[in-house]
Amino acid sequence: MILGAVFDMDGLMFDTEKLTYTLQKKIVREFFGADFSLEQYKQTIGRRTADLPLFFKKLYGSDFDFDKFHERCLTAFEDYTQNYGIPVKDGLFELLDELKRKNIKIALATSTTRKSAERALKIAGVLDYFDALICAEDVKNGKPDPEPFLKACRQLGVNPRECLALEDSFNGIRSARGAGTVTVMVPDLIEPTNEIRKMCFEVCADLYEVKNLIQ
Repeated sequence: MILGAVFDMDGLMFDTEKLTYTLQKKIVREFFGADFSLEQYKQTIGRRTADLPLFFKKLYGSDFDFDKFHERCLTAFEDYTQNYGIPVKDGLFELLDELKRKNIKIALATSTTRKSAERALKIAGVLDYFDALICAEDVKNGKPDPEPFLKACRQLGVNPRECLALEDSFNGIRSARGAGTVTVMVPDLIEPTNEIRKMCFEVCADLYEVKNLIQ
């Protein structure tokens, strides 16, 4: 029996990965004179911001100013979403409503900071659905470590074996599976490998399929 549900955010609830890549690619080109491929961007998906400086310094050299880059990315993302809103994945509201109808508690487990996560949830109009938020600064070990999902389950007061975990990234799937949750992948930019499929209870095409699954 499912008593709780833990959501990832970017790429799972919100169609923001493509937007983020477009903005980051432009900023890397304009301010650092380099290329940033989609395959390179995919390697950052599911990682905490604190884990990214080393990744970018390996790509562009030790003098790459990650703090400057990150600040420009945040500003560009905030400007876009302030003007155009947060692109929401199809079926999100229907799934959240179904979970509430079934009295299933809902948590967020994201690698994003609390400030950014709360802002995005508010803009999208879904913050009030959540009973708990686990953000980047709330854990010592981010995804793929199971800590984010274990902490989310504890805050919901639900055994991980009775908790649905929804993810789109490989690191997220490894984190959720390691926590012992009922792990479901809804792919975004990255299709699951055979290894990742074996970690999942189900792979769904979209959030409508997840709703049908819990029904």
